Amino acid sequence: MVKIGLTGRILLGLAAGLPVGLYLGADAAFLGEIGKVVIQAIKLAATPLLIFAIIGAVLTTEISAKDGARMAFFASVNSVIALAIGLLLSNILKPGLHLAAMTGATNGVESVLGAAAGKKLGLAAFMSNIVPPSLVQPFLDNAIFPLVVLSLTFGLALRKLKNSGEPVQGLERSIAVMRRAMEVILFWIIQLVPLAVFGVVATSVGKYGLSPLKGLAAYVGVGLLGLLLHPLIVYQSWLLLYAGLPLRSFWKEARDPAIYAMGANSSLATLPLTLKSLDNLGVSKSASTLGACVGTNLNNDGIILYEAMAVLFVAQAHGLHLSLPQQLSAAAACLIAAMGIAGVPEAGFISLALVLGTVGLPLELLPLLLTVDWILARARSVVNVLSDMMISILIDRAGGRRFG
Repeated sequence: MVKIGLTGRILLGLAAGLPVGLYLGADAAFLGEIGKVVIQAIKLAATPLLIFAIIGAVLTTEISAKDGARMAFFASVNSVIALAIGLLLSNILKPGLHLAAMTGATNGVESVLGAAAGKKLGLAAFMSNIVPPSLVQPFLDNAIFPLVVLSLTFGLALRKLKNSGEPVQGLERSIAVMRRAMEVILFWIIQLVPLAVFGVVATSVGKYGLSPLKGLAAYVGVGLLGLLLHPLIVYQSWLLLYAGLPLRSFWKEARDPAIYAMGANSSLATLPLTLKSLDNLGVSKSASTLGACVGTNLNNDGIILYEAMAVLFVAQAHGLHLSLPQQLSAAAACLIAAMGIAGVPEAGFISLALVLGTVGLPLELLPLLLTVDWILARARSVVNVLSDMMISILIDRAGGRRFG
């Protein structure tokens, strides 16, 4: 009897969802609820895993300020390149000129835009999110960035107590056990992901059909092209020219997290597989925790590239020309939005709404773009997961680790 692995079952779920969605149409909506429950359960369990992973790593492994600076440097370089690829492709291929229809389905966009309502884009707004109004608020909101800051602070405090001779060994063991327990829980939930993928794809196709994809083929095609070129060019160049890690070894371990991210549509939900793959590659715990856990809000190359492409797409579709200074301003807004909004459902689409409002572009096309965003969203998640892996590898290499 042939045993089908998780990757194969996810692909089967994707393939089965298409015909079922076309057949059931709007009646497939109930299948989407199954998918939502599973994905929400994954995110619910992934958040405490992230917390225990950060606290445990800081408590047991020295994470230096130098490594933090390395993470910021590598993340910044990758983000700037992602922006450049997104802007370059839109300037050369001009996908917005191919959009003939300016109207589309509006069902569903209200909830997404509602999530962006009241949010402000800017350095002050971003800084205000670092310190929450209460200790429990980040847990209620599932706000990843404040949780990362709180976990890092608590871990550093425990580390100081440990270095001063305080008896924290019992707590240290408890944190390690809790992390392993969350990994077991997530493993159980992960087995349901193929079912979730089937439900989400069936619902999306049943609701929108394939017709929006035909009218937005250039938009989807250019977006997918950029999200393909970035890892193939940028990440593989890092691996070959700097890290010295064989491409075959990297992609062998990156395959499962990438495909799982495509199904779950979340880099946070993929964290257990990401950390496992980094372990298999021989990346140190300190580097993997810093790159994939602490730096989760910095490694959003997928969202950043997509936003840069989509901003110009919207401008082109409305017959507007953005000068170079205007494009650079939009690029800066993309960087800030990606850091401030990452980790929430439809993060890329919500942050796109914020960026468009910031640079003064119309929002009328967003309902139409939402009809095909479920395709691009999964590609964004894949690139974000690969970005987490890449930053971890680069931190380790900069610290003297040899992979070759």
